[in-house]
This record gives sequence, C-alpha cells and structure tokens, in this order.
Amino acid sequence: MSDVDDKVVVDLVLRSTRVVTPEGTRPASIAVAGGRIAAVLPYDAEVPAGARLEDVGDHAVLPGLVDTHVHVNDPGRTEWEGFWTATRAAAAGGITTLVDMPLNSLPPTTTVGNLRVKQDVARSKAHIDVGFWGGALPDNVKDLRPLHEAGVYGFKCFLSPSGVDEFPELDADHLERSLAEVASFDGLMIVHAEDPHELDAAPHLTGPKYADYLATRPKVSENSAIAGLIAAAKRTGARVHVLHLSSADALPLIAEARREGVRLTVETCPHYLTLTAEEVPDGASEFKCCPPIREAANQDLLWQALADGTVDCVVTDHSPSTADLKTDDFATAWGGISGLQLSLSAVWTEARKRGYGLEDVVRWMSAATANLVGLDRKGAIEAGRDADFAVLAPDETFTVDPAELQHRNRVTAYAGKTLHGVVKSTWLRGERIQHDGVLADPAGRLLERNN
Repeated sequence: MSDVDDKVVVDLVLRSTRVVTPEGTRPASIAVAGGRIAAVLPYDAEVPAGARLEDVGDHAVLPGLVDTHVHVNDPGRTEWEGFWTATRAAAAGGITTLVDMPLNSLPPTTTVGNLRVKQDVARSKAHIDVGFWGGALPDNVKDLRPLHEAGVYGFKCFLSPSGVDEFPELDADHLERSLAEVASFDGLMIVHAEDPHELDAAPHLTGPKYADYLATRPKVSENSAIAGLIAAAKRTGARVHVLHLSSADALPLIAEARREGVRLTVETCPHYLTLTAEEVPDGASEFKCCPPIREAANQDLLWQALADGTVDCVVTDHSPSTADLKTDDFATAWGGISGLQLSLSAVWTEARKRGYGLEDVVRWMSAATANLVGLDRKGAIEAGRDADFAVLAPDETFTVDPAELQHRNRVTAYAGKTLHGVVKSTWLRGERIQHDGVLADPAGRLLERNN
C-alpha cells in the first residue's frame, strides 16, 4: 500500500473488497489521478476532497486485460472484423489493450507505409488502446528495422502457409535471416510454429468429421517446428515467442530450451484451455482453428504448464471471418475462433474448476502479456500504471447468446455454454468505457513501443 503524494490531485477513487494487486487480493481503494493510479490505499481510506467515489462492493477489480494476439483485419477485410467492432468486443470483455496482428488486413503491416495506413484507420475507431505487430515475410528483411523504429512491438511470421496469399511463410533460410536481423536490434519474433513438411505428410482428409480434421494437423507438426525455431534462436541469439501452443508434447522441448538460456516465451489460448476435441460436433467449423483444439488429456498438460510457468500467457488469437466461410467441411472452412468478448469468462470458468484463482488469471492474461511487449504502464494495479480496470462479478453466470456479442460476425464456439464471471464494467485510464454492456464512445489511443 502507498499514500497519495500531497501534490497529486485525485479525481477518482475505485473501491472494492476484492482488488487484485501484484501483492495479492485484498480490500482496497484505488486512487486515480490524470488517468493513472496514484496509490492503492486501505479500503476505508478517506476519499480526497474533490474526488469521485465509485464503490463496486464485492465485485473483483482486476487490471484491464492485455491481449497481444488479435486479428482485426482492418482495413481490407472489414467484413470479417474492424477496429470499431473488435475494440467494442474487447471492452465488453474487460480487455483494455490489444496488439493487432499484421494480417489479415490489406495491406498487411509489413512496411512502415502500411503501418501508417493501419494506424490512420484505427485512430478514430478504437474503444481501447491498440498497438501493432509488424510482419516478417521472405522479401522484407530490409523493412524490419524501420518497422521496429516506427514502434511495432515485434514481428509475426509463419513457418507454414498462413491462409492468405499476401502473407507467405518463411522457410528455414528466410527464418534464419529474419531472426539474425531482429536480433541485431534486440527485437522480438513471434512465430506460428507448424512444420509444412509434417503437414504435407499428414492425411489429406476432407468433410465434416472433426477427427479427420485433427488428423490433418498432428502434434508432430508443432513439435518439429518448435524444435527448429529453438535451434535457430540458439544460433542467432534472437528473442522468440511461440504463438498459440496447442501441442503439449512440445512442452519438454520448451522447458529444456529455457534451461539452456534460449530467450523463449510461449502463449496458449482460451479455446485450447476450455474446449476439447471430444466435444466438437461434426460439421461445427466454428471450432476450427490452426493449430487445432486437441484432446482433454492434452488440455490437462497445458494447464499444468501454465501453473509451472512453462507457458507464460493466455491470449485470444481472435481470428474472425464472415459466417459463409465457416462451412461444414473442416478442410475448406476458415480456421479461426472469435474470442475477444468471452476470453476472461471462459478462462475463469475453467480455472476456478481446476483450483486456480483470479490472481492466476491476471498473471496469465494481463501481467505476462504486458511484460511480453514491454507495456510497463499496463498489466497491474499499482501506483504509476494506467488506471485500466475490469470489474468482474466472478461468481455470477451467463449463457452465451451470439446475438449479444459485439464482434462483427457473431459466430462463436461458446454458443449456449454457461460461463462464470460477468464483466460489470471496464475502465480505461480512469474513465468507464463499458458498463453493464453499454459502451461509451471511442476513447482508445494508439500505442507504440516505448511510448
């Protein structure tokens, strides 16, 4: 706990019996001044003169979530999603910061010029704060340093086909060259790790059966790609991050690489932690993603890896499309799950069943993600951070109705599921941007690395 500096003019005090701080969960009053947390005070602290008191009772106050894996698709594929709808969905789900992937927008964020196009589109539409990843392609090594200097948080690459022609994958030689360049300025490479050779060797099955689709993207494709990435990171000294880990078989490789000093971080996603292959109905391509949702036994090992720190964080990989692309043929349907609005509730529902607390969820979905990209003003309720909060009723439940989602295309793998944790309100720099599902006008800012 800390006191408020006498020179600071507090304009808001947010009070709860359950405030999740880095030191634990406790009753507290959060003093906010000028959009930042001035102090975390005792629960019954006197409200400074002129400050507004907002008492949320027994609802939990969490730091706003930071989602570092979101495909907004704007501009170019705004019929799939856009900054207006994506950031509204995020705000409704307690997310106050997202980092946008360099695809599937047109143009992709692979040059500084393309980044500026993206920023210009996002600026007036963002309901929450938005940062940007750059993209690493076979022919744009020369663009990586300029993009880094322009403020992107790192570089996304694919080791297997991305699904869109304008964002080709890196082969082993291109990966090595890109990693060497990124290492030269201590940047971060984030990697979709599936081995195209293993995918080619897998069965090529079509149709509505989920088991057939699962066979087309076996665990070995992830394991092999991650092994190759680790070897390349060792040779180049680059910082690397494994995106959307679904294969628990890769966990020993990851743990060993870290013991050897490889600068490696790993994420997984709500759908891998809360949905299982056994429950996916045939033809239900709203469950399709790449890599795929795997079996319950695999899921148990992912939770264990989160608990022991082998997996660092949980992000949505929000990857929407229009409903017509979600055909009942798993081979041809678009691979992506929309998760922004439901991610906190979905993860909390499963976490509480497994004996984890809100402090764990905050660590995985706010603190670790903020740390991944160096957002030192986000990710925690402590003095000096942005006053970004999610107010959650953790014991309340709701049944997912797609019609109530803010995503542009209301297709969800969670339709009809009952989830714990209702997001009552969302706060961005001390201003309430969502309350009981009603959203305020856009108030988000565009973020750049180190700004």
